[in-house]
Amino acid sequence: MSQIHPQARTTPRVRAEIQASEDSPAELARRYNISEPTAAKWQARDSVEDRSHRPHKLSTTLSPAQEAIVVELRRLLLLPLDDLLVITREFVNAQASRSALDRCLRRHGVNNLRELQAAASGESAQAAPPKRFKDYEPGFVHVDIKYLPQMPDETARRYLYVGIDRATRWVFVRIYADMETTSAVDFVNRLHEAAPMRIDKLLTDNGACFTDRFQRKSRTPSGKHHFDVRCRALGIEHRLCPPRHPQTNGLVERFNGRIAEITAQTRFHSAAELEQTLMNYVKVYNTRIPQRALDHHTPLDALKSWRAKSPDLFKKRPKNLPGLDRYAAFQMPPATHGCARPPSGDAPVAPGSRHLGARCAP
Repeated sequence: MSQIHPQARTTPRVRAEIQASEDSPAELARRYNISEPTAAKWQARDSVEDRSHRPHKLSTTLSPAQEAIVVELRRLLLLPLDDLLVITREFVNAQASRSALDRCLRRHGVNNLRELQAAASGESAQAAPPKRFKDYEPGFVHVDIKYLPQMPDETARRYLYVGIDRATRWVFVRIYADMETTSAVDFVNRLHEAAPMRIDKLLTDNGACFTDRFQRKSRTPSGKHHFDVRCRALGIEHRLCPPRHPQTNGLVERFNGRIAEITAQTRFHSAAELEQTLMNYVKVYNTRIPQRALDHHTPLDALKSWRAKSPDLFKKRPKNLPGLDRYAAFQMPPATHGCARPPSGDAPVAPGSRHLGARCAP
């Protein structure tokens, strides 16, 4: 089958007619509404297919010996591409680029790190495909901290602590003045109390308020950090992201990106205004914004659906609002002729209520 360039002005049939014709390129150009160079090009060719635009010889920065070293490093150390690039530039070839290194790995069939790791451990890369987030049950919560911009009435910036459930995308946030362990412990207490589902796993980064991992020579958490102790007391398994892999906590990072858009596009006059806006957005996010990962349902709908089929995963019923709306000192006056009359005097009116008295007959 002929390979035709998507922007070609001629078809294989026209090209064959040009090759069989003895007319001049100028006459052929007028006949087929093409340029003279195009007509001359197809007259001189024997094939009606487009030629490849790929260079006949690709220039490579790495020599064959250097490529062999890089491939062997990949197989032995099982390094990600960026880490391998650092070593290559330091010890093999200082001019190597990331794209050139990637092409080298692909040519030698060692570009898939997951397959190499599975082969080194004797496991099958296809045996246990990773679960997607929506395949998990509620109770696996991602936690992260985001800087907030300093408001005009503040002397220092504050921090937004964010928790988001992996399965339902339910979000809980609180604002603190610091990133200390006491704030992190208070946040997990409030998160545990507010969450309608039972939290059994909690994923954080390696910040000092969450773990003592990088305060020890062994680079392993001791389990005696105050945050770890509180998680165990609440029956929660505390997990940590791998070092230098923030994408592991990408779920909450994407939500933080939404918060960044709000703070960048809105002008706030006070810290209270910023806090109220963020709390309102979280309420809308949980109850009004459909998520593609949830088949275009809201987090609240996902919570209700999970509770209907797995009630043992929940400790309380998910609700749209934390409680009933209360309007002080307001009672609906008795209706006349089936219509509600407006309250007399200075009696307060419930916010959002509609005055229908004008439609009633006197």
